Amino acid sequence: MDILAFGVQNDEQPMIERAFAGRHTVRCVDVFLNRDTAPIAADHEIISVSVNAQLDAAVLRTLAAGGTRMIAQRATGFNNIDLEVAAELGMTVARVSHYSPYSVAEFAWTLAMAVNRRVVRAATRTRDFDFRLDGLMGRDLHGRTAGVIGTGKIGECFARIAHGFGMKLLGWDIAENPACTELGMEYRENLPELLAEADLVSLHVPLLPATEHLLDRHGLSVMKDDAILVNTSRGGLVDTGALIEQLKAGRFTGVGLDVYEAEAGLFYLDKSLDVVTDDTLARLMTFSNVLVTSHQAYYTRDATAQIIETTVGNIDDYLTGRTSENVLVPAAGRAAG
Repeated sequence: MDILAFGVQNDEQPMIERAFAGRHTVRCVDVFLNRDTAPIAADHEIISVSVNAQLDAAVLRTLAAGGTRMIAQRATGFNNIDLEVAAELGMTVARVSHYSPYSVAEFAWTLAMAVNRRVVRAATRTRDFDFRLDGLMGRDLHGRTAGVIGTGKIGECFARIAHGFGMKLLGWDIAENPACTELGMEYRENLPELLAEADLVSLHVPLLPATEHLLDRHGLSVMKDDAILVNTSRGGLVDTGALIEQLKAGRFTGVGLDVYEAEAGLFYLDKSLDVVTDDTLARLMTFSNVLVTSHQAYYTRDATAQIIETTVGNIDDYLTGRTSENVLVPAAGRAAG
């Protein structure tokens, strides 16, 4: 079977090629799937895509017209896929339901510590042989309160690290995680209560209609003036415009963002020589207490290997008629031939 993989990073291409070797032929391309690139998939029954693929109705129809019957997404989130249209077109859609939660949780803490201790500013200074400490003062996290929004596998890992720092734990989720309560986590039924109490807030929930702009103007306004906010989940969980308003008012010790609600078409691409047309992102970058990274929290060798292995398994399942928890839209029958 010939498989086309979109949005493949240089680091992961040899891992993908090794995983498929002797089983299927895979062609890796670095372009992301969108309305302009969808025709490339013509005559490929199976394609694999990255998290920043655009799989709206128009793209899905183009894929279906070209013979694509199965989409294997190399990510957990699927807010970028119109599942209803995929089902109408008889396309099978699968994702990676889970991979190393440590990769994301550890990176969330990397962002938290970086903004708290002004690491980027310090590193920039010392490269210029400026060794002053002015403006670099952070604070101990020991004894302070961590608010974990979403206490699934990743949220639990984040909480365990917070517990290691000696922090008080607050949680918010639709269901309590017994492993977190064993750590001493206290759940808050109302999100504003958690936001008002926490010194550090980290987001670990999926992006769904019910969670879009979970941190809106009101949610951000009830947070402590010197709080730290970290988002390694999905950009749409935070109202970026409202966040900028709060930052302009001089609030928050630091904000670490690995995701951005309008990241499609920007993240994973080199835009260094282009004119910046996203005024919101450009304004966000001007704040010295904000650190933005390019959706890389998952990007460890361990997690990437698990993602690729699961993707290969999803494709094998499709070809043999099996199903699993990874299937978002079940098979509607193989294409003839």
